[in-house]
Amino acid sequence: MGEFIDKAKGAIKEVIGEAKQRSSDPETRAEGHAQEVEGKVDRLKGKVKGAVNRL
Repeated sequence: MGEFIDKAKGAIKEVIGEAKQRSSDPETRAEGHAQEVEGKVDRLKGKVKGAVNRL
C-alpha cells in the first residue's frame, strides 16, 4: 500500500515543481526544480517498494 502513496505524492510534487519552474522569480524556479526532483525520488521509492513486495 505504501508504494501507491509514494507514487501519488511523487506525481503531485512533480506537477507542482513544474508549475513553479514557470515563474519569473529565480528563487521560485529553483524551489520548483528541487520539488520536481523530490517528486521523482518519491515515485522511484514507490516503485522500489512495489518490486520488493513482489519478491
